[in-house]
Amino acid sequence: MTTTDPRRPGGVLLRILPPGLYSGRAGAIIERSVLSYSRGWLVFVSGVMEPLFYLLAFQIGFGALVGDVTGPGGRPLDYVAFVAPALLVASAMNGAVFDSTFGVFFKFRYAKTYDAMLATPVGPLDIAAGEIGWAVLRGGLYAVAFFGVMSVMGMVDSPWAMLLVPVALLVAFAFAAIGMACATFLRSPSQFEFVQLAVVPMFLFSTTFFPLSVYPVPLQVVVQCLPLYHGVELARGLSVGVPDLTMLGHAAYLFALAALGVVATARRLAGLLLR
Repeated sequence: MTTTDPRRPGGVLLRILPPGLYSGRAGAIIERSVLSYSRGWLVFVSGVMEPLFYLLAFQIGFGALVGDVTGPGGRPLDYVAFVAPALLVASAMNGAVFDSTFGVFFKFRYAKTYDAMLATPVGPLDIAAGEIGWAVLRGGLYAVAFFGVMSVMGMVDSPWAMLLVPVALLVAFAFAAIGMACATFLRSPSQFEFVQLAVVPMFLFSTTFFPLSVYPVPLQVVVQCLPLYHGVELARGLSVGVPDLTMLGHAAYLFALAALGVVATARRLAGLLLR
């Protein structure tokens, strides 16, 4: 059992987290990440501020030019209210992807952190669960902060909107799992361009800023295959209180992607580190 001293760096954060989150071998890896970032907490500010700047820009300027757009269920929505839930899940995605790719790569290729961990009772699945768990936690912190801003700006007017944070955690889980699996294939820092090549277009075109109907039909099919699209549609429907059965499909897609990522990551780590 991990003991928590509130006087230690990161001890306060560990104290307020559910004990089950940082108990066990995977939990020890999460605790290590919390302690590592405890003196560099300012790095989290950028993850919170970037989508917030988008939101403020649309609120002050661009949103006034666009007017209302068609939201879930065909109801008209103010453009800022249309974009806000999409930016919330995008912030969760960005936080999860950063740690599960950049952070994992340097621990794996240069610091040899996982080699040291495997010399202990920690196994490949524990490493995968711990690193993915931390990436989900980071993405969740971004989402909580963004949800608070949405509340202050008066964009939370449905009880269903309280599910936006769990949706963001699911999105973070899916991207963290797949991101960590992909990070095991990277061989040099220059290959992070491939990560950006995947994330940036997904952020721009997964109905984040435009409804699906504006795309040509062939492109609509492509967009509907993107993981972020399912998170955006799930969050947008809940934010305005228009739940429907298609949300089960969106959630199932993200759960399946997360499960695939966890299994792939554990197998890749076992194959590369236990040779």
